[in-house]
Amino acid sequence: MTAEDYLADPASRFATVAMTDTNGLLRGQMVSVGSLKGIMKNGMGMAPAQLALDPTDAMLTIPGVNDDKGDFHDDPLQVDPASARRLPWSKPGYDLLVLSNYTGAAAQICPRAILKSVLARAADAGLVPKYGMELEYTLFDETPESARAKGYRNLKTATAHASHDLVLYQVVQTEWYEAVAGICEPLRIDLAKMHEEIGAGFMEACIAAGEGIEPADQLVLLKNFIRALALRQGKSVTFMPRWNEQADSQSIHLHISVKDKDGKSLFWDPAEKNGVSRTFRHFLGGLQAYVGDMTLLFQPTVNSYRRFAPGTFAPPGLTWGFENRTTCFRLVGHDPGSLRVENRLPGADSNPYLSTAATIAAGIAGILGEIEPDDEVIGSGYAQEPSRDFARSMPEAIERLRGSAFAKDWLGERFVEAFTSTRQGQYDEFRRKVPDVELERFFDLG
Repeated sequence: MTAEDYLADPASRFATVAMTDTNGLLRGQMVSVGSLKGIMKNGMGMAPAQLALDPTDAMLTIPGVNDDKGDFHDDPLQVDPASARRLPWSKPGYDLLVLSNYTGAAAQICPRAILKSVLARAADAGLVPKYGMELEYTLFDETPESARAKGYRNLKTATAHASHDLVLYQVVQTEWYEAVAGICEPLRIDLAKMHEEIGAGFMEACIAAGEGIEPADQLVLLKNFIRALALRQGKSVTFMPRWNEQADSQSIHLHISVKDKDGKSLFWDPAEKNGVSRTFRHFLGGLQAYVGDMTLLFQPTVNSYRRFAPGTFAPPGLTWGFENRTTCFRLVGHDPGSLRVENRLPGADSNPYLSTAATIAAGIAGILGEIEPDDEVIGSGYAQEPSRDFARSMPEAIERLRGSAFAKDWLGERFVEAFTSTRQGQYDEFRRKVPDVELERFFDLG
């Protein structure tokens, strides 16, 4: 189904026009078919202040947008006709969903527009990234209301125990797995794999690799509609990197390779160890050189940094290794069609457009600059001192991104200013809080 077909159908009544905010949440409006005809041609107005909202609509500050110089004006959203898909639970005639992104000045701070810009810059260099993503989440037999009533403690997870790849629990939860697969069909999500992960209620769903904006679009849709599915079933999910002290860390793993314009893999060279070409080495060199300064895009919330507590299965530093899950950049595959790198740094709370844009930008810059990577890690990366590291706290991540000439070049100076401002606001807000654990530990301090 195309948007044009939907518009031509006399039974069509309404459609949903959506954009993705800074946090990866879809925001939009239902519009009549008559209105959509004009929107497809001229765009639709929406306030860029939407990009200043936190997930629960706390308003953070973007300079010039919602500070004392902001006027909360609308900027145009440009609808992408190729993004048309159907909403899984809506009736025919009300079920069209089309994605959009800002144009004009607001495009400088719009995640989808930024990824499109990075992809265009790669194409100008004759390079075509191909990527897919793995999404980790935890499913609870709790409604949001029951979880809140419990103070988010002692929650009932979908499985009582850790159950990594246990078919037993997968079969017990077959209705959930089938429902996830079911919503992916109308949403045109190329779901490649699902399985139980390494914690209670902990699951993973994987998007097949593709090109252009499409895989990132699909992961945004998957995150939003998995949550919607849970709510419709009286359950809830979390994408928090660390939702309690016992839980392992939750992430989005990004798998990426690069081809030339004729479709030939630039990562494969049969004459080299493990088939890793010189171009692939330079891509890795770029990741090591530039990803650390963009940590904030991969770890965007105050909770993100709890993912790296000792004992969690999170990257130990900006290391790389072949088929080595104890490194940040894991090389995977054994032939031209499968050889790729897995970026294991993004948290499950990261925005797929931004983490993809940052990864592609760093790797492509490594190719263009012929940057050599550090030595490969052999054995456990946790037992070795990393040669380079990402930011280990939110203040450090904010300062490193704010001062990154690379990020300003590839992602835009205006974006860097806006994103660091909102993250600084979030950090300052939480710095004023007194966590329960501090009361328990220090209230009776002598």
